[in-house]
Amino acid sequence: MGLKKFIAQRIIYMIIVLWLALTANFIIFNMMPGSPVDQYVQKMSARMTQERLNELKEHFGLTKPLHERYIQYIWNLLTWNFGHSYYSGAVSQLMADRVARTLELMGLAEFITIILGILLGTIAAYKRGSLTDSALVLGSLFTYSVPIFWLGWIIKLVFAHELNLFPSSGMYPEAWIRNWPKDIFTYMSGRLYHLALPTITLVLFTVGGWILLTRACVLENITEDYVITARAKGVKERTILYRHVMKNASLPIITSVVLAVAGMIGGAIITETLFNYQGMGLLTWKSIGNYDIPVLSAIFYVTTLLTIIANFVADLLYGVLDPRIRYG
Repeated sequence: MGLKKFIAQRIIYMIIVLWLALTANFIIFNMMPGSPVDQYVQKMSARMTQERLNELKEHFGLTKPLHERYIQYIWNLLTWNFGHSYYSGAVSQLMADRVARTLELMGLAEFITIILGILLGTIAAYKRGSLTDSALVLGSLFTYSVPIFWLGWIIKLVFAHELNLFPSSGMYPEAWIRNWPKDIFTYMSGRLYHLALPTITLVLFTVGGWILLTRACVLENITEDYVITARAKGVKERTILYRHVMKNASLPIITSVVLAVAGMIGGAIITETLFNYQGMGLLTWKSIGNYDIPVLSAIFYVTTLLTIIANFVADLLYGVLDPRIRYG
């Protein structure tokens, strides 16, 4: 099988998987008890009339038969027509405002986590059985196992309330509401100041997984015959580790990196809620509480689509990184 045939086959698989995912989401949302409009009416009962209630149901397409709603649901998502939130206007605009903020937080956290995790994981594997290896493994298991809300609260308590080094919540200083900064340095410093604690929380919680993954991948390759042969030829250990071992150990790491990048847009629900960071994670949490189906549908669709594309990109990268892999 050639590369073109492989790509065509994977695109067909991607379309099928996307359709199945959208169908599952539609079934789940429609099997949920109650009606989102009814919940909205309960909050607005003093000003709601039967006529207005019927208009709302018709506006959101809740009066149509189920099969018509299903076709409309699939078509709207595929054409990026996310409709309107039950509470906050156009879904596309609402998500656009939050995506940039989430990418700032998640992008910074993922960049630090991946670089630090791969570096420390490689060191742990190279020094396997040593005190350094044991300390890194135990530390990784601890931070990776504790609940992230507990970790976030401890960081918030120590650095924000006890030491008063960083703000406990928000995305920028309150003074900016009255006077927005004009120079980029002031803006960047203020944003990084408020990003510090949620970033530290995410890094500490996720870096352990990257350390353990990298360590396992490197250990799987460091005892192979080609490593023994390279050592017998007098090749330096650093060259063996970074030019040979890491290259062969990189395939599962690449998959995790691509999926992590794709998952950034979903945000971090617990961390964003804990630090009141107005990103996609907090939007998802509020939408769940408000039973805001249009927003949840859009978020799940975008997250699913990016995950499917990320898997496709990872499969293509395999052939680039490892010439032994053939698309067949």
